Amino acid sequence: MITKMNHASIFVLDQDSAFDFYVNKLGFTVNTDADMGPGKRWLTVNPPNQPDLELTLMPIGTGMMFNEESAATMRELVKNGTFGFGNFECDDVRATYEELKSKGVEFSKPPTEEFWGWNALFKDDSGNWFSLGQKKQD
Repeated sequence: MITKMNHASIFVLDQDSAFDFYVNKLGFTVNTDADMGPGKRWLTVNPPNQPDLELTLMPIGTGMMFNEESAATMRELVKNGTFGFGNFECDDVRATYEELKSKGVEFSKPPTEEFWGWNALFKDDSGNWFSLGQKKQD
């Protein structure tokens, strides 16, 4: 029986740039940053309050997953913001929006009240977009 998910991948265009974005702008914690041989690196991060979910910052390259043609297609999909998507939660979306915006995070939608709470949309440095949400307080 499956009991939980512990890793999910976010495809990135450049691991060094993604490291800077997720660690220095979003404030994520590094779990693993390991050399995997020439030109290969296993890099995982997590939101500070969720250490059991590691997000693998996966470079798009040729090899086990992609041939050259599919890698090029995937890079374009990510760069154009048409592939990656995820949801992050916070306690105060307006304050978090201001904090992240001051660090250079690009938002495509400012905090907006929704039927379920508050929501803002931002992109990472590769083009993946994410929802930043705050649930309504009961």
